[in-house]
Amino acid sequence: MMVGHLSQLSLSSAAIAISLAAVSGFSPLYGLSTALETLCGQAYGAQQYQKLANQMYTAIFSIILVCHPLSLVWIYMGKLLVLMGQDPAISHEAGKFIIWLIPALFAYGTLQALVRYFQTQSLIIPLLVSSCVTLCFHIPLCWVLVYKSRLGHLGAALAIGMSYWLNVILLGLYMKYTSASSKTRVPISMEMFQGIGEFFRFAIPSAIMICLEWWSFELLILLSGLLPNPTLETSVLSVCLETISTLYMIPDGIAAAASTRVSNELGAGNPQGARLAITVVTSITVAQALILSLALFASRGVFGYVFSNDIEVVDYVITMAPLVCLLVILDNLHGVLSGIARGCGWQDLGAYVNLVQALLLSIITSCTNWEKQASKARQRMLEGRSSVENRLT
Repeated sequence: MMVGHLSQLSLSSAAIAISLAAVSGFSPLYGLSTALETLCGQAYGAQQYQKLANQMYTAIFSIILVCHPLSLVWIYMGKLLVLMGQDPAISHEAGKFIIWLIPALFAYGTLQALVRYFQTQSLIIPLLVSSCVTLCFHIPLCWVLVYKSRLGHLGAALAIGMSYWLNVILLGLYMKYTSASSKTRVPISMEMFQGIGEFFRFAIPSAIMICLEWWSFELLILLSGLLPNPTLETSVLSVCLETISTLYMIPDGIAAAASTRVSNELGAGNPQGARLAITVVTSITVAQALILSLALFASRGVFGYVFSNDIEVVDYVITMAPLVCLLVILDNLHGVLSGIARGCGWQDLGAYVNLVQALLLSIITSCTNWEKQASKARQRMLEGRSSVENRLT
């Protein structure tokens, strides 16, 4: 939101960089960490409390190992974008942005493992408090680094990393010094290396399941960079998808609750409790998805200004609003069902389902008439200019 008010180039380059960071870094780490929803959740339900901390240590160690090769890819991402045919100016700025995001990569992986550790014990209040403190820190920090320093849009990348590390520190201190996690708290030992194999058996299909879902959205932003007016197209699509991603945090929270309840009940040998949890969470999801989409449609003429003051961008966002509302509903349902699958340990099945989704998107992409899409894009651009000229006159 803050970067979008600098310029279209800042918004589009940051959008490309964050999209690539999600594809090549954040989504794999998020997916790997969700293995703990099965492992820790079912262990807690079976009252095998000592396993939880060791499984978390194993996850953090394994995720940090994965972060090293990913960070090397990020260093050369700017050059890779040029080779992929992206606009050179956008590619150069996006490459710098993603390099400044590297500290956030290691923090993000560690944070996700800690979140699962607390989540599977239903210790939600410390997660809420640490997130609120981090948000209160992040907003002024991002504002200062973006607008008051000489970093510009790069300041946003630095702020993301600093905020993630603050969240990690807060949760680490809570785990170490409070009595709430005393049953599951154990010192770091060599035992964490013994669980690496088991962790990756669940983590790899979990990562595939999450990545295939995530990549199908991020691919759209990368493809928009190949259109005739990449700065406008990428900016508009990033606003729409960022809106969907932000609203997705609501079903993501519901999915976390569903995963916790289902895994705890199954670990305790209570299938009726798991079935009841699924029924309740599905009903809540349908209701809130409809409310969210209706509220978004009602505010379609406003939410574009949150990301940009450019009238051309805002007008284009208004035309995309109905599709965004539909995607919000579908994304809500899919996200919560994925949480239920993780609680049951169905990562393999979820990966196959998302693979079908990715294949369908690939088929649609390969069959697309890009000349026709380019013509439509130029027409939208001309209509946008006419709208701007009419407002000015």
